Amino acid sequence: MPAIRHIRCLAALLVAAACLSIPLQAFAAAVRGVVTDTTGIPVSGASVSLISKGTVVSTTVSGADGSFQILSGTQGRFYLVVTAKTFRQLQTPSFFAGRFDSVERNLVLEPEWVRQSIVVTATGTPTPQGQTSESTSVIGPNELAQSVDLPGLLRITPGVFVAQLGQRGAQSSLFVRGGNSTANKVLIDGIDAGELGGQFDFGPFSTTGVESVEIFRGANSSLYGADAGSSVVSITTPRGTTSYPSLFLSGDAGNFNTSHESAEIAGAHGKYDYLGNYNWFQTDNDLPNDKFHVGTAVGNFGWQPRANLQLRGTVHYGVDAAGVPNAWDFYHVADDATEKDQDLYLSTSLEHQTSEPFHNLLRYGATRKREQYHQWSQAGSGDFDAYGDSLGQVVTITGANGYSVTGQAILDYAGTYPFDESFVNNRDEVDYQGDYRVTPHLLGLFGFQYQDERGVERIPSYTIDESTERRQENYLAAVHGDFKTRFFYNLGGALQHDTLYGTTTTPRAGATYYIFRPHDGKFSGTRVQFNFGDAVREPKLSDEFGSLYKFLAGSGNQATAQQLGIGPIAAPTTRTYEAGVEQSFFNAHILFRTTYFHNQFGKEIESVGAQLLPGLLGLSGSNEQALIDALGYYYTYDYGVYMNTEAFRAQGIEATLEGGIGRSIFLRGGYTYLDSVVQRSFSSDNEALNNGYEPTYNGIPIGAYSPLKGARPFRRPPHTGFITATYSSHGFTGLFTAAFASRSDDSTFLTDANFGTSLLLPNRNLDHGYAQLTLGESYRVRNWISIYTQMDNLTNDQHIAPLGYPSLPYSARIGLKFQWTKMRK
Repeated sequence: MPAIRHIRCLAALLVAAACLSIPLQAFAAAVRGVVTDTTGIPVSGASVSLISKGTVVSTTVSGADGSFQILSGTQGRFYLVVTAKTFRQLQTPSFFAGRFDSVERNLVLEPEWVRQSIVVTATGTPTPQGQTSESTSVIGPNELAQSVDLPGLLRITPGVFVAQLGQRGAQSSLFVRGGNSTANKVLIDGIDAGELGGQFDFGPFSTTGVESVEIFRGANSSLYGADAGSSVVSITTPRGTTSYPSLFLSGDAGNFNTSHESAEIAGAHGKYDYLGNYNWFQTDNDLPNDKFHVGTAVGNFGWQPRANLQLRGTVHYGVDAAGVPNAWDFYHVADDATEKDQDLYLSTSLEHQTSEPFHNLLRYGATRKREQYHQWSQAGSGDFDAYGDSLGQVVTITGANGYSVTGQAILDYAGTYPFDESFVNNRDEVDYQGDYRVTPHLLGLFGFQYQDERGVERIPSYTIDESTERRQENYLAAVHGDFKTRFFYNLGGALQHDTLYGTTTTPRAGATYYIFRPHDGKFSGTRVQFNFGDAVREPKLSDEFGSLYKFLAGSGNQATAQQLGIGPIAAPTTRTYEAGVEQSFFNAHILFRTTYFHNQFGKEIESVGAQLLPGLLGLSGSNEQALIDALGYYYTYDYGVYMNTEAFRAQGIEATLEGGIGRSIFLRGGYTYLDSVVQRSFSSDNEALNNGYEPTYNGIPIGAYSPLKGARPFRRPPHTGFITATYSSHGFTGLFTAAFASRSDDSTFLTDANFGTSLLLPNRNLDHGYAQLTLGESYRVRNWISIYTQMDNLTNDQHIAPLGYPSLPYSARIGLKFQWTKMRK
C-alpha cells in the first residue's frame, strides 16, 4: 500500500544518511553539551565526568554558558555523572561512542529537594517539566519496585481514580479528570497498547520490565491520535546499562497463598545493550473462585552502530487467568466463570541524529490482544425464578448513602452452558517523527502515524461472529520554544482520517510564564500556565457492532440508512481548558502546584431505545415509517442501539505539595476536587425518567444502567487525594502511600427478569469512600542480597472497590532479592 512504500523509502534514506555521515572529530570521540536547570537557565561550574567500565575517563567543568566538552581517545560505552551545588546528582543512561564520533548530551539538573522529571508526552520530545505548561506526573522506579501491579500506584496521581471490580487481577478502569475509562491513550514504548476504542485493563498488567509510567492529564490527540481524550499513559521499558552482565533473582511469599518470582539479566557491551525479564505472580485472593495468576516476559535490545544511529526493539508478553466470582456482596454465591488474556506488545525503532539540529525517529509497533470469558455452568443458590434464572442467596445490600434493600438477585440467566465470549484486538502501526531545532529557543516537530486495526467479537451461543477492520492516518505538526527562558509555549495540531468515522482536526496550545524565576528566598519562584486542547475517541468494538447504522446495514436495510442520512457511529469528542500556578518556597525546598480544569465531553455513545429514534432523528411521515419497518422487532420491544447522544461536563481543581527533609526523606501529597454532571442523555434510564416510569426508591428516581440527566457520571468521586513518604539511607528504603476517595455515584445494576426494580438503590453516593494504605521496605544486607516486604491495605478497608465487590483484605509479602553484577564506581 502507498503508506508502507513511503515508510520503506524513508527508512532507507535514514540508513543511507547515517552511513554517509562525516565525523566531526578527526582524532578523538567528543562528548559535548550544555548543563541547565529545569527552567533552561545555564548551570556554570557543574562537574561533568565521563565514565566507562566504572572508571573515570575524563572530567571537566561547565562554563559560564553551561557548555562542556570532553574528549576521549577510545571508543566504547560511556555514561556521564554530573554534580553541582544545590542540585541532585545526575547519572545519564549509557551510550556508545566510536573513536571519531561527536556525541551531544544536553543535561538538565533537578533541584535537590523537589522532583521535576524529564517528560515526553507534553511536547513529543524530552522536555523538563519546568518548561512545560501541561499537567504531567511520573511514577518512577522506587514506587514501581514496591508493587506488582499498577492500580494502587495510579491512585497516587492527582486527578486520577481507579475502579477495580474485585481483588488482585480483577478488571481495573482508569478515570482521569472525570473522563470515561475509554478516554485514555496507553502507550508501551511509544506504541498504542489499548483495545480498539481506547479501553485498557490495568488489573492484570504487571510492573515487570517497567522503568517509569508517565501520566499526562488532558486532551492530546494532536500528538497521539485518537483516544487521548482525558490522558496519555506512557509506559517505558528499562535498558541494560552495566558494562558486565547483571543477574537479578527475587522471590517472595505471603498470605492468600501468594507467591511471586522474578528473574532478570541485563547489561551493555560495546554497541549493544540488552535486558530480559520473566516474572510469575499468583494468589488465591480472599473469595471463592477468585484465583489469579500472571506470567510476563519482557525484552529490550539495542544496537548503536554509530553515535548518531540507534536501532532498538522491545517486547512485552503477558498471559493471565482469573476466576470471576462476580459481585460477592450481591449474591453470597460465587459465579462459575473464568477470564483469560494473552497480550503481546512489540516495538522496533530506528533513531537517527541526521545533523546537529535534525533528529528522526521511525517506529513499527504491533499489538496482539486476546481475551476469553468462559461461563462454565449456571451457578446459584439453588433457587430459580419463573423463567429459569438462577438466584443468589437472600442478602441485604446497604449503600454508602444509607439506603438498603433485601432480596435475591439474578446471578445467571437461563440458557445453554457453557457460555463463551471472546474478543480479538490486533493492531499494526508505523510512526515517523522528526524534530528540527531552528534556534536554541525554537523547535519544530512534524510526523505521521499509520494504524491498521482488526477486531473480532465472538459469542457462539448467540451465533455472533463479527469483525471489523479500520485504518487511521494521523498527520501532525507542532512547535515549542521559549522567549528568554521565561515564557515557554507549545502550539500544534493534527489532521486525522479514520475509515470508520471520517476526518477530524485536533488543535492544542499551551503556555507557561515565570513571573519570578527560581531564586533564593522564602518565595523562590512563581509561574503560571494555561492549556487548551481537542481530542477524539475511536468507538469500541461493541459501539460499532451495536450501532444503529450497523444494525440497518446487517439486516439488509442499507438503502434505508442512506435514504435517512444515517451513517456510521461518530467519534466522541473532548475539549479541555486548564490554568494553574506553581510556587516554590524556601530555596526550592517545597513546591506547590494548583490547577483548574474544565473538560467538555460530547458525542458520547450510549444505548438508545428504538422507539425514541424517529423523534430523536426528526423523522415523520413516510421516513418515520421506513425506519420503524427497518427496525422491526427492535422497535416492537424497544431494544437499544448505540448512538452519539450523550454529553457531560467535568471541572475541578488539582493541588499538590512536595518537598524534602534532609537528603533522605521526600514527601508528596495531593488533592483533587471534581464537579461532573450529565448534560444530555437519551439512554433507556433517561427515557423512563422522561416518560414517568423510571425505577424509584421511595420516590427517588434511579438510573438502573446509566446516570440520569443532571446527575454525576458513575464512579467519579468528587474528592480524591493521596500522600506518599519515601525514606532512603544506608541501604534501607521505605515507601508509604495512602490514597483516599470520597463516596461516588453508581448503580447495583440489579433488575429482575421483567426489568423491574428488585435490588436497585438510589445512585447518589452509592459507592463508599475509602482509604488505601500501603507500606513497602527493602534493606540491602550485602551488595548481593536484599530483603524486602510489602504490606497492602493496612487498615483492612473493604470498600476500595465499587459496591458489591469486597476489596482484598490486609495482605503482606516478604522476600529476598539476589544480584550479581560488577557495581559502577
